[in-house]
Amino acid sequence: MTQLIDGVAIGKAIREGLKASVDKLGIKPGLAVILVGNNPASQAYIRMKRKACDALGFYSEEINLEASAGQVKLEAVIDDLNARADIHGILLQLPLPDAYDERALLNRIAAKKDVDGFHPENVGRVLADNGGFKPCTPYGVMKLLEATGIETEGKHVVVLGRSNIVGKPMASLLLQRTANATVTICHSRTKDLESITKQADILVAALGKPHFVGPTMLKEGAVVIDVGINRVDDASDKRGYKLVGDVDFEAVKDKCQAITPVPGGVGPMTIAMLMQNTFEAANLSLNR
Repeated sequence: MTQLIDGVAIGKAIREGLKASVDKLGIKPGLAVILVGNNPASQAYIRMKRKACDALGFYSEEINLEASAGQVKLEAVIDDLNARADIHGILLQLPLPDAYDERALLNRIAAKKDVDGFHPENVGRVLADNGGFKPCTPYGVMKLLEATGIETEGKHVVVLGRSNIVGKPMASLLLQRTANATVTICHSRTKDLESITKQADILVAALGKPHFVGPTMLKEGAVVIDVGINRVDDASDKRGYKLVGDVDFEAVKDKCQAITPVPGGVGPMTIAMLMQNTFEAANLSLNR
């Protein structure tokens, strides 16, 4: 029988465990979130992050800028947050409007406050298995696998997608000696994709293409981790849309050993690991 991997329950357990550590820390971890423009999906994510901070007793601050604020203004905001002792984590909500240099802005966030794990110093340290903040979504996937007892050692993991946010760091974490997986990364230029995905013991889908993965792409008994969150039109829903993953859940679920739903799978884990990284940043600020 297929195991449904419940990210809501696992994320809640992680946050509850973290709450006890926060109470003993002696300072209030501080997270600042910067939003540029009014992207509805970004606004929804920020509301969830604020709610998680409030539940854990974190200090949270939101900086909302007009899309036209400009690179120089945003750089000044980041510099100010870098200098503040009450802010331990800085999150620049992506995507940014086209006029901004995203890479330069992410690099400007101090590595010790980069709780998203996107600064080159953290990317390099994670790749070398030498500390650093792990990107929240891949970190959350690893915790999902761990919590559900899904073994990665010696398993062939196929990652669909090569983004800096999910695909590349996902592969890096799976290759570490704590995971010991054999990893293949596939992307839009991969030839004969289906022949590769059918070899996967574990498939991580992070393409951003709704219902891309169907049953012919999987072998019997595969574990499927669906990172995708896509809006598709749905007249039957009062919102006019529904959220679906990169995997056609209904079509593949009976073929899987285990699978994450969308929503309720990887998404809650991303929030939980952001809270974990912010707590760690606060702890490190005490120079223990």
